[in-house]
Amino acid sequence: MKDRAVPLLSHAFLVVWALLTTLPLVWAVLSSFKSDNEILTDPWSLPSRLRWENWARAWGEAHIGRYFLNSAIVVTGALAVTMLFGAMAAYVLARYRFRGGRIVYFAFVGGMMFPVFLALVPLFFVVRDLGLLGTLPGLTLVYAAYSLPFTVFFLTAFFRTLPSSVAEAAMVDGCGHFRLFFRVMLPMARPGLISVGIFNFLFQWNQYVLPIVLMQGEDAERKWVLAQGLTALAVNEGYRGDFSGLFAGMTIAMLPVLAAYLIFHRQFQSGLAAGQLR
Repeated sequence: MKDRAVPLLSHAFLVVWALLTTLPLVWAVLSSFKSDNEILTDPWSLPSRLRWENWARAWGEAHIGRYFLNSAIVVTGALAVTMLFGAMAAYVLARYRFRGGRIVYFAFVGGMMFPVFLALVPLFFVVRDLGLLGTLPGLTLVYAAYSLPFTVFFLTAFFRTLPSSVAEAAMVDGCGHFRLFFRVMLPMARPGLISVGIFNFLFQWNQYVLPIVLMQGEDAERKWVLAQGLTALAVNEGYRGDFSGLFAGMTIAMLPVLAAYLIFHRQFQSGLAAGQLR
């Protein structure tokens, strides 16, 4: 009985957890197709019809389309910088021995424990002095900088588990260090790269504090990212009562995250499992 009770309890807990996670998302998506009257009078019912005009209104009138594009530009650039330099740094720290290597590694680990709130004031002045305040490139570099510590920490452990025999065979065949990394080791680390890439994508896509501090200045509203735009939409529509437009904007913001997980969920799970087994 005890052997059966533990799996049953664990499965029951997972089912409850899945419902608590999934039902709010489903409710938000369904509410994006309702009218304001349906949302207020019968919030748990299905929409009487699919009102795509809610999405069009949120995309155009509430400028969610512009904020979505800004977020896509910033996150794409930040992910590219983070994954490239993070993978290169992690590979060197994992596969090569040199003086001060452990100091560099623990410096990255220490960066994970440094709260973003403590750095907001000096970060503001640094970005301003560089002439990047209120610009998308400035926000991209800051996103990448804050994502690097976790990326290096995660990938260093992953690169250490890759077989050395493959790298030695490639070197014997005349492969240089540059080609060894990009042609051999990087493809072998694909599960780990996808796993940490999804984590970084979630962190950067949902970031709110950094844009609030750094996206200031003339015409800053046109450069807002999606989190700022949704916050402004929630405040403005709260007074107007356009709740259907608000739910449509929230659903639009969730779509890239859901799409990324649906596309890469197998690689994501295999990367985490590989890291645990190794």
